[in-house]
Amino acid sequence: MPAPPRAAPKFLNLAQIRFPIGAIASIGHRISGVLLLISLPFLVLALERSLRSEADYAALGTWLNSPWRALLLVVMVWAATHHLLAGVRHMLMDIGIGSRLAQARMSAWSTIVAALLIALLAAMRWLS
Repeated sequence: MPAPPRAAPKFLNLAQIRFPIGAIASIGHRISGVLLLISLPFLVLALERSLRSEADYAALGTWLNSPWRALLLVVMVWAATHHLLAGVRHMLMDIGIGSRLAQARMSAWSTIVAALLIALLAAMRWLS
């Protein structure tokens, strides 16, 4: 007897799926980790150049003065902050602290909002 026909695959439109806040915090943790990994060679190069001489330090500061480059720095501040806060959140939940649903939702919101606020404060400092 032949197998019954399979249903056609369904198209998942990720833009229409409503993710829970914990999933958004977790996805942000992964995205921020990738951004940090990609930025490491550039950050090491900037550190090396800034320590070479006063003139190189001043040149790096001038180079970073562009609004687009400052925006890039703000994104990196968000990535570092979000990755740190979400990592601490995940570790605490792994040992049973804050793993109840209401607590997990609150810590996810806190992580997202705190990382955004710190990035906005960095933006205000650099752009002023």
